[in-house]
Amino acid sequence: MLFLMRFLAAAVGLAFVYLLLWPVPLEPAAWEAPEDAGYNGAFEPNERMSKLTLIDLGGRAGPEDVDIGPDGLIYCATHSGEIIRMGVDGKPTVFADTEGRPLGIEFAPDGTLYVADAYRGLLAVDRGGVVTLLADTAEDGTPILYADDVDIAPNGIVYFSDASTRFSPVEHGGTLAASILDLVEHSNNGRVLAYDPNSRQATLFADNMTFPNGIAVSRSGDAVYVVETGSYRIWRYPTDGSEGSVVLDNLPGFPDNINNSDGDTFWVGLASPRNRLMDALSGQPFLRKAIMRLPDALKPAPTRYGFVLRMGPAGEVIETLQDPSGAYALTTGAASLPDGRTAITSLTEKRLGILP
Repeated sequence: MLFLMRFLAAAVGLAFVYLLLWPVPLEPAAWEAPEDAGYNGAFEPNERMSKLTLIDLGGRAGPEDVDIGPDGLIYCATHSGEIIRMGVDGKPTVFADTEGRPLGIEFAPDGTLYVADAYRGLLAVDRGGVVTLLADTAEDGTPILYADDVDIAPNGIVYFSDASTRFSPVEHGGTLAASILDLVEHSNNGRVLAYDPNSRQATLFADNMTFPNGIAVSRSGDAVYVVETGSYRIWRYPTDGSEGSVVLDNLPGFPDNINNSDGDTFWVGLASPRNRLMDALSGQPFLRKAIMRLPDALKPAPTRYGFVLRMGPAGEVIETLQDPSGAYALTTGAASLPDGRTAITSLTEKRLGILP
């Protein structure tokens, strides 16, 4: 019995030392998470997303973003690196392969498809599916580690997010693993870059954000909307260089992509509800670091809950589409289709959702 007690004491001691000292690649910063008001008011739960038609992606997964091509077909980014195209009721075919991890995609008026690829940087794909690397470093020489989303202004400037300048998905286990490291660290190291096709340079547009994710340029081109996932909010940055402002704050989940919708409105996806434990530990960087030493099965994980909202230019919430059951989850956003239906995208699902 004495041996067993000593063994258990030693095991507990080793576990304690492990939680204190085992090296992890992040240095969490203290911050103050806003109090989570939950799914109330404008975010009151509903089941409007529960009756999706699901389109198979031919064995692929992760339809992070979609756009409508000049041919009227749906183009979709996938985890495999392939960008596929399909009709709403048709089978997918491969349009291009970035050989990376395409996340945000957006067509320019001339038919060029711009791609924010988390592994490679900013890419362009011509009408024949030929992929060209435009930028893997910023003008100041710093590497683009996590290109995430992209949109194009009427004057041709391409805005895209470099969600983390600390954690590369290539070096830290993929896009989800790298994003978790950045969100837990909360060191405000993300940025938005502006690529000029004439100078072929990507210059700094905005920085000091925790995991800036979705990017959408207003129809008039006077502002860039930026989703700051790590702080549960959405910014509006005037393109004339004047100071940006938060237009929608304290969201009840982790916001992801943002896309233009009808008129001057925007679709925004919430990938998962907020995590109460991590919010409670926002001011405790030591404990957040200790949690990252736990086995993956014991770490906080995303909750399956489908959620997309539509907002106006001043951040007003117009409507929400929800599926509390989480049948289609880790929702990144939505895109309006030419026939009036809405495509719902996801970080991990193996099918694309279509809502009547």
